[in-house]
Amino acid sequence: MKLQIAIDRVSLEQAELLTRKLAPHADIIEAGTSLIKDYGFQALERLKAAAGAAKLLGDAKTIDEGAYEFRQGYKHKADLLTVMGASSVETLQTCYAVAEASRTEMMIDLLECTPEKVAQIIHFPNAIYCLHTSVDQGASANPNQEVLAFKKAFPTVQRIAIAGGINLQTLAGMAEADPEIVIVGSAIVKKEDPVSAAKQFRKVMQETCKYSM
Repeated sequence: MKLQIAIDRVSLEQAELLTRKLAPHADIIEAGTSLIKDYGFQALERLKAAAGAAKLLGDAKTIDEGAYEFRQGYKHKADLLTVMGASSVETLQTCYAVAEASRTEMMIDLLECTPEKVAQIIHFPNAIYCLHTSVDQGASANPNQEVLAFKKAFPTVQRIAIAGGINLQTLAGMAEADPEIVIVGSAIVKKEDPVSAAKQFRKVMQETCKYSM
């Protein structure tokens, strides 16, 4: 289980500082959608330089012009980029082709995707499928059950991430589901001591992984 820390709705300078502080405690640092909208893909280069050994994900939420946006994102040093599962199958195919050619990774954001749509887009073996409860909707009620239900419905999908209101309590309950990536934002970044919060999440995650073995 990997920890992805999402940094969003702050200045680029704050994002860079947070990245330097949090990267040692994360597997992936996420440059959130609002950060990219405020500062563009070029901001990824500064965050990548600050990320050290952690990978950098650009939450572009691409929904059209997939090849162009993915080439630009990878050009500016992203290791992973997101595309919306609600976009056309052709857009997803284009993004996946660019990711594979670049030897990088694609995350498919399944926000508001119906089971029927998911069934159309599960043929990307190296893609990460992200179960996502939106900020406007609030926290996921039971992320463990959400991941288990998805695995049962789509058993061929090997790589799963989950995002949306994950806290220490819900993380501790995810031993059975054991997704590849857990994405945490405000529960770390908005704390008075983000580094201490990240360490707490890492500790719970290590314990959870032990229980899931």
